[in-house]
Amino acid sequence: MNVRSKNLLKACETLENNTSKDIKYRPKYHISPKVGWLNDPNGLCQYNGLYHIFYQYSPFDTKPGLNYWGHCTTKDFIHYEYHQPALCSDEKFDCHGVYSGSALVENGQMNIFYTGNVKQVGNFNYITNGREHNLVKVTSKDGFTFNGKHLVMTNSDYPKDVTCHVRDPKVWKEDDTYYMVLGARRIDDVGEALIYQSSDLETWKLINRLTTKEKFGYMWECPDIYNFNDVKILAVSPQGVEPLGYKYNNIYQSGYFIIDGNFKGEYKLSEFTELDNGFDFYAPQSFVDDNGRRILIGWLGLPDIDEYYSNPTKDWVHMLTIPRELSFKDGRVHQQPLEELKRLRKSTNNFMCSSERTFNIGTSFELIVEGLTNDFTIQLNDAIISYSEKVFKLEFGKSGMGRTFRAIQIDRVYKVQIFCDKSSLEIFLNDGENVLSSRFYPSDNIMDVTIKTNSADVKLFEI
Repeated sequence: MNVRSKNLLKACETLENNTSKDIKYRPKYHISPKVGWLNDPNGLCQYNGLYHIFYQYSPFDTKPGLNYWGHCTTKDFIHYEYHQPALCSDEKFDCHGVYSGSALVENGQMNIFYTGNVKQVGNFNYITNGREHNLVKVTSKDGFTFNGKHLVMTNSDYPKDVTCHVRDPKVWKEDDTYYMVLGARRIDDVGEALIYQSSDLETWKLINRLTTKEKFGYMWECPDIYNFNDVKILAVSPQGVEPLGYKYNNIYQSGYFIIDGNFKGEYKLSEFTELDNGFDFYAPQSFVDDNGRRILIGWLGLPDIDEYYSNPTKDWVHMLTIPRELSFKDGRVHQQPLEELKRLRKSTNNFMCSSERTFNIGTSFELIVEGLTNDFTIQLNDAIISYSEKVFKLEFGKSGMGRTFRAIQIDRVYKVQIFCDKSSLEIFLNDGENVLSSRFYPSDNIMDVTIKTNSADVKLFEI
């Protein structure tokens, strides 16, 4: 740790210790920053039985700035411990931000790869010039001490027809070979994923470039490649995709393609499917734990939305989603709340609803409505969740702070599972077939919940 690191960590500690104690919108069971700004989850892994959750963290402002890697650990996804930032911007090759990346655990060592961000001073457009996106490697023998930052690749090592925007490495191992996927923006403003191969995690060779036949956005961020048996998934967060009906209505999207063929050779990408249809979801990352579960965590927020939505929290912004277990059924990725979250349930209220029922609860709860056969409405203060004429809608009043409605077309909704946590909603339909995640800011600490349906089995859990 150099002097710059020590000073940055000390400044961070001072800010964290002096942050506001206002907890009206502070979540109970989500990871949020102690102070300042949070965005992409990074380096998700299980190491020596402990889950490590890193994330983009800028403690100096409630806007993205000098990003660190924030750090939380948990043994059970119920109790979390915050630690000092794991990585700071303390080298010439990452002086303007330790940007997103991933972790590979092997042979008792955590290998971290991230993008070192540098913005040169001058008259640059920062797309085709003036910006460095460096691939950096750092290792750890205990998960808490990170030493020996090593510059692996720079802009000059990337293809000549891409811009300065090449970032967010995800590294994994198949058989005896290491692979890495990087998100990229080409000079002709086409987004793509670059595939690299290595035998030693030090020297990387470009072996393929994945993109769609027709342009789908100008930049693909936060790529991830994983498989379910013989089904191979390429997950990306594309920027610059135009809305199409109820699809692609956020400023940027997050979703996946199914890879037909071989990501190392000949391939074809399927139609893009959004992983989440709510207002606030971006940059998801996944990993496999010791139990063989593929677990996904996303950012419950979006970049560049300050002009669209106001945020009433003063000293901190954003949070991460609850952890979700991924599976593949009926031709699509499903997301289920992690099994451990059931331990958060406290008092329970179970009943049948055959017309209309209203009740009150605090603003951190889990609500399950199942056995649905027809149209329905679930109202949470001024937030309305409804299904009619094969359209599922999430609508906000004043609590949306500028958010209006999101919708998806779906042939049938038989189950709705809602996680509410002070200022967030995560809605799972049909056991994770579709998910909608959004921030909202209820004015009261008590939620009036009204359910209108012909018939449904309702379970309400305080958390």
